[in-house]
Amino acid sequence: MTLFALNYRERVALEELAVHTEDANVFCRANALLWLDAGESAEEVAERLRVSRQTVYNWALRFQRRSELDISARVADGPRSGRPRTAHGIIDPLIEKLLDQNPEDFGYNSTIWTAPLLAHYLLEECGIEVSCDSVSLAIRRLRIGWKRPRHHLALCPATWQQAKGGLNTG
Repeated sequence: MTLFALNYRERVALEELAVHTEDANVFCRANALLWLDAGESAEEVAERLRVSRQTVYNWALRFQRRSELDISARVADGPRSGRPRTAHGIIDPLIEKLLDQNPEDFGYNSTIWTAPLLAHYLLEECGIEVSCDSVSLAIRRLRIGWKRPRHHLALCPATWQQAKGGLNTG
């Protein structure tokens, strides 16, 4: 990596940010940049922070490329790739309201709501495509306890095995 150097204003701002931030990621990145400026190698900084050497290089490069932004934005997380969250918080009130009602009232052939059934309802009626895992996480966030029904065919008496000719202890 090329020589990494901070100017006086950047160094003071990073020191101030490292002291006053509550974000652990910002704290680590600010310190990493300060250590690089002090002459430590990327390998030493990476080992100290228990990240890869490439991560340290990425932090330094991102900091240099964002020179037009303020210091906190230069040290902040970069944009993330991938699909953004869509269901978090949106489906919670829908599910909470729905769980009080019987699925048969909506034309389903079930007397209880299941995660796949809720996901299907949200897709068909609300136009929200979610996975069963998202539904289960929403149930957990709402602190609603639900279990699959247990089918008990018959409660056997204590003398059941004797009546069938087994366990003759005599």
